[in-house]
Amino acid sequence: MTFSGKIKEEVSKIDIDKIEAISELSGILCTNADIKLYSIKVQTENLNAANRIFKIVKDVYNVTSNITVRKNYNFKKNEIYIIEIKKNVPEIIKDIGLIGETGFVISEVPNEEIVADENLKSAFIRGCFLISGSVNDPKTSRYHLEIISNNVKHAELLKNLINSYNLNSKVLRRKKGYMVYIKESEKISDFLKMIKAYNGVMYFEDIRIYREKVNMNNRINNCEQANVEKSLASSNKQIVDIEYIKSRDAYDLLDDKIKQVAEYRIKYPDSSLIELSEIISVETNNRITKSCVNHRLRKIKDLADKLRNKE
Repeated sequence: MTFSGKIKEEVSKIDIDKIEAISELSGILCTNADIKLYSIKVQTENLNAANRIFKIVKDVYNVTSNITVRKNYNFKKNEIYIIEIKKNVPEIIKDIGLIGETGFVISEVPNEEIVADENLKSAFIRGCFLISGSVNDPKTSRYHLEIISNNVKHAELLKNLINSYNLNSKVLRRKKGYMVYIKESEKISDFLKMIKAYNGVMYFEDIRIYREKVNMNNRINNCEQANVEKSLASSNKQIVDIEYIKSRDAYDLLDDKIKQVAEYRIKYPDSSLIELSEIISVETNNRITKSCVNHRLRKIKDLADKLRNKE
């Protein structure tokens, strides 16, 4: 089962009261349903979503929905569950906030009573995700959560509801409908917590923290490797300068202290400046600092540059 499937399975089993159930059903039907005054039809590839719709309609309205199962041979051979509600339809449409002011026109978005408080708002968003949402497994290369909506008014409403939790969701036009999406890992985790997918949150956070730790270690290793390569490149240039000075019979122009550093640089080409200073200090029993080693190597470079300029 995919990560999205596990989230939907978890939230479809949450115990909720009648008012929350109506808000959740409103989220489901507003997002993806063919609603008429005499019937409501919903299609989904997710069995848990189908069972949730069936249960809510049965528990709240004592109506048994018709469920048809057929194969989807378009791209995947998944089963499609078609839920049809043919009884108490006007009452259901009214309860989920979709009857217009005239009492006959079906609205594209529900009225404010459906999302009147935090629990109802969470239930509505949960319904939207359950019927038309998906979220990448945090083990994949990118973080992404989305909900596909049939119309722009609903997409904008959903975006605003989600962003009331400071989740930075956005709307993108697609060929079929509109996508409300979240990209930031922390925001996705907060979204899952908001819809009460607590097991999903724990899994998501465990993987996210592990990935961030691995990424941090990789960045540290990259920095260390870059420093090593930079140190080796500098060492190679210093050795080239020393050999060049010797080839021009100008080595004796350097004083003994600078010659000492030059000989140790050739002897220990892979050592950093601080390592070189420690080696010289131990082997000569005469303390020398990193800055002092660097200063003497600069003297060598200056002499090599002067010789090159004369040529």
